[in-house]
Amino acid sequence: MTPKWELVSLPRWEMTAYWILSFSSHLYSFYQLHRFSKEHEVSLDREVQLERGFLIWGFKKDPTDFEWSFWNEWAWQSLLWSLIGHAVVSRLAAFFLPQFRLAVLTVYGILSAGWLLGVRGLTLLMLHLSISLVVAQLRSPILSWFCSLLLLSTLNVTAFQDLQRGWYTSEDQYYLLLFSTAVCTLRCISFSLELCWCPRKAGGPNHCPPLEVQGLKTLIFQFYKLTAYCFYHPLFYNGPILTYRDFSEQIDRPVCKVSVVYVLSGILRVCVWWCLAEFMIHFMYMHAIQSNETYLEMLPPWALGGLALALVQFFYVKYLVLFGVVSLLVRLDGIEPPKLPRCVSIMYSFTGMWRHFDVGLYKWLIRYIYVPLGGSRHGVFRKLVSTALAFGFVCFWHGCHDYLQYWALLNWIGVLVENVLALFFSSRPLHHIIVRCLSPRMQRRGLALISALSTAFLILSNLLFLGGIHVGRIFWKRLFVQEWRPPRHLG
Repeated sequence: MTPKWELVSLPRWEMTAYWILSFSSHLYSFYQLHRFSKEHEVSLDREVQLERGFLIWGFKKDPTDFEWSFWNEWAWQSLLWSLIGHAVVSRLAAFFLPQFRLAVLTVYGILSAGWLLGVRGLTLLMLHLSISLVVAQLRSPILSWFCSLLLLSTLNVTAFQDLQRGWYTSEDQYYLLLFSTAVCTLRCISFSLELCWCPRKAGGPNHCPPLEVQGLKTLIFQFYKLTAYCFYHPLFYNGPILTYRDFSEQIDRPVCKVSVVYVLSGILRVCVWWCLAEFMIHFMYMHAIQSNETYLEMLPPWALGGLALALVQFFYVKYLVLFGVVSLLVRLDGIEPPKLPRCVSIMYSFTGMWRHFDVGLYKWLIRYIYVPLGGSRHGVFRKLVSTALAFGFVCFWHGCHDYLQYWALLNWIGVLVENVLALFFSSRPLHHIIVRCLSPRMQRRGLALISALSTAFLILSNLLFLGGIHVGRIFWKRLFVQEWRPPRHLG
């Protein structure tokens, strides 16, 4: 058996000192970034057209984070009201038509999607669902995967993009269709693979919904189940991802009674997160700065560190808002949603980042890619291949741009190195030496020191994902090359 490390607590005064140092360094680096933002506000305003702020008096607002501006605009236009409508319809259906609640929610989801995406957008999604279901009838996971990847690849074909853009009067409507189709593809893959595996699994109705019975009636029933799963309104546009198995096991449960205090506290929590995200883009113009290489080169060291922290922290708070709203509604329907993202400032490994940030996507990747390809139970080589293909799929699903390829490769290398180091330090001879020479508290401090390097590369990979290759390159040069290069007069 592999030896296990003993995790002990450090003295309270030491942990307090670490927290104070971490918190104060965050605040000081954010302050330095704020100063830089204010010093260059005029030129930034000229380049990216800063918006008039409303949360902090006299401050302007950085609107250049596309995702935040996009979902905010759609929320106030229609999505927020359609989500409230879903909650009302779900409660009324549970009270008056409990046996037909899923059918009512499905109709509501389809009508809402048609209202926002139009008849052509809705038809496109129905076409994706129909093709996936027909191919799944062959009970071949390989064919289902091939079909899904082919459908997913159409999102990046210029001719199809131009055609779909022509359906709408604004670019935002096209992007809403694009995001909806991408998330819908994950659900089609989940449903198709569960259908393919079902005849070969002995798990009873809880693990194998009645999808394998032959006949036209069953095909219609399957399409109804797939449609109910894909068009479930709270999760329809942006997730989080819920596998078909989890959805089907929970959606038919009786709706639990929820207190008004619970609902109001959930709404208040989301409002606080939203205000925090807005405060950040009023106080620091990090997205406008990271889009310009000149500013990245000009940033003082503390402000550069503040920019890196601000970008990843804003990404975290943004998804607390996006996932927090729908998770509250999903719980009202009696479904347990994936856990909300964990704070990135307490992440110290690539493995932990994948497990605890987008938990729904992580579980989806484990169930449909990592485990079927062998995972950790069939040797090191199968584990490497499984992990590489999981990261490769995420890259492909996000659009397979060049910066995403570097990001996926860096994540795969990071997970690989972490696993190799874990095996190395857990090997019996080395473990025995460490235990003899170091106390449990010193072992924990040593682990923290080693994790600091992993954290640095984790931040670099996140910056690649959030800012692109130019951001990653400049941070690499300034933090890992210039900062460690000895002064010339010493040579």
